[in-house]
Amino acid sequence: QVQLVESGGGLVQAGGSLRLSCAASGNIFGINRMGWYRQASGKQRELVANIITGGRTNYADSAKGRFTISRDNAKNTVDLQMNSLEPEDTAVYYCNVMKAWGSQAWGQGTQVTVSS
Repeated sequence: QVQLVESGGGLVQAGGSLRLSCAASGNIFGINRMGWYRQASGKQRELVANIITGGRTNYADSAKGRFTISRDNAKNTVDLQMNSLEPEDTAVYYCNVMKAWGSQAWGQGTQVTVSS
């Protein structure tokens, strides 16, 4: 199994920045895609951004231009730099990894709260 440990959430004022980090350990063989999802209260979990091993990235429209995802393949980490945060970004953010054959793992989630 893959274990994911997230860090970096917290409370920030609108317009501020936060950086989320996620470290993968355990059976990491075959991890292809790493990314971040979020779930706001009363809403479905949604993709924020992901990055594949080769470096290609994919962002939700709401994240484009404000968030940057990066990955360190040697350390098995994925970070999400979030700038110009808005109250609408308030959610629990989950790290996600997927292996080439489709199996995936989730982190425990980290709360991000943006005050207006």
